Amino acid sequence: MSPEEILRLGDQVLVALVEVAGAVVIFVGACWAAARFVVEGLRHRSAAVFTPIRLSLGRFLTLGLEFQLAADILRTAVSPTFPQIGQLAAIAAIRTALNYFLRREIAQEQQQVGTAGRTDR
Repeated sequence: MSPEEILRLGDQVLVALVEVAGAVVIFVGACWAAARFVVEGLRHRSAAVFTPIRLSLGRFLTLGLEFQLAADILRTAVSPTFPQIGQLAAIAAIRTALNYFLRREIAQEQQQVGTAGRTDR
């Protein structure tokens, strides 16, 4: 096996590991949010208790998307072609936009939770 083949195989293994890590983060976050949703839904009938759950799920999604983007970067790290670079640019732009809007929504929700907490006192 040539050094180039070993490098490509190693890259494929790393890409798969990082993709799995991102998928696991998203899956764990979705399961956690679903469980909290059910528990809080049974305890409380107020919609306000669901905001912290949404914030946590948003954080899990953001982290999972970062792992997925890292896997895409790794995929094109070894002798990329121009079409691969173009695909990476498109994927990076889409995932960056998703992260931006998720983070913005998380920040707005945190402000609302903080404001609601101050007015309840």
